[in-house]
Amino acid sequence: MATAKVLAGARVVLPTGTVTDGRVIVDGSRIAGSAPADAAVLDLSGHWVVPGFVDMHNHGGGGASFTSGTVEDILKGIHTHRLHGTTTVVASFVTGEMDFLVQRAGLLSELAEQGELAGIHFEGPFISPCRKGAHDETLLRDPDPADVRKLIDAARGKAKMVTLATELPGGIDSVRLLAEHGVIAAIGHTDATYEQTVEAIDAGATVATHLFNAMPQLGHRAPGPIAALLEDERITVELINDGTHLHPAALELAFHHKGGEKVAFITDAMDAAGFGDGRYMLGPMEVEVKDSVARLVEGGSIAGSTLTLDRAFKRAATVDRLPVEDVVRAISANPARLLGIYDQVGSLEPGKNADLVVLDEEFDLKGVMRGGEWLVEPQLP
Repeated sequence: MATAKVLAGARVVLPTGTVTDGRVIVDGSRIAGSAPADAAVLDLSGHWVVPGFVDMHNHGGGGASFTSGTVEDILKGIHTHRLHGTTTVVASFVTGEMDFLVQRAGLLSELAEQGELAGIHFEGPFISPCRKGAHDETLLRDPDPADVRKLIDAARGKAKMVTLATELPGGIDSVRLLAEHGVIAAIGHTDATYEQTVEAIDAGATVATHLFNAMPQLGHRAPGPIAALLEDERITVELINDGTHLHPAALELAFHHKGGEKVAFITDAMDAAGFGDGRYMLGPMEVEVKDSVARLVEGGSIAGSTLTLDRAFKRAATVDRLPVEDVVRAISANPARLLGIYDQVGSLEPGKNADLVVLDEEFDLKGVMRGGEWLVEPQLP
């Protein structure tokens, strides 16, 4: 059982802004409003304390796949990302046979019920063959609402998001079905027009799956989905900030249009995240990771990422020079709100889970706490 702790002297990022020489009180597994007299004090002067990261789109890590790994593999992947500051993880599937996805959803829903995962994201099979990315085209299918319902039922209340090419037959009806069941309908891997995208948003879609990637480019006569997704205040856009998926100008464009409240940093990580270069399987597709960039062996398409959210944070704060408060919103608060768990995680407020990350002045990770327990304990001079 964790004892009471006071993390003192750091710059603490709160929903209301950054407090210099702040303190965070941890009592048991929760953040507390006051500290008992015998609480241990840890001086974190010269550091940042920010909420634990929330990754709503993640396929695995540490050499393990959420789509095809054993329970032991999945736990290894979760732990790998926790060591990089992601204290809340949604497990994402790539396209597979329907029966296989149903079986996997049942397995992962048990881990979600145990608190190891925040839920399940189905990225496929309801996506466009024109924008399939690293998904097996032979397994793709139109988003028939009956099939969509089959997957969310298999997840036993733990389905958090389904990515759809909403222009396909059944797409709009499936968006409405998901909205009715409290599941995020995400537009992605799509070949939709601007007008088709607007229709899907009006039907209830609220997220853009890895904006800019796996969709038509922005055009001045045929603006396509990107313009519709950027301009509509109902849409939160996922961004993979690894320096490979997005040019810094694209990230700046997204923040210019969406502001700090409608951006969610994700990893879209595959097995190699936190593990290393080599050959891996992403569902049925073979992937080669070289210099930390994952591409399909056949065809060369980018196949997810090897990103961890601590690297995304540092890049956003240093290369992209975003305000730290905006980075924290994008990496913690915004995804937590989307997932319906902001009452538990996503900010440093009394009563919430004591999930937090300690960063040094260069935004390198120095500590990770989850549920009041150090997973990475700060090593201070």
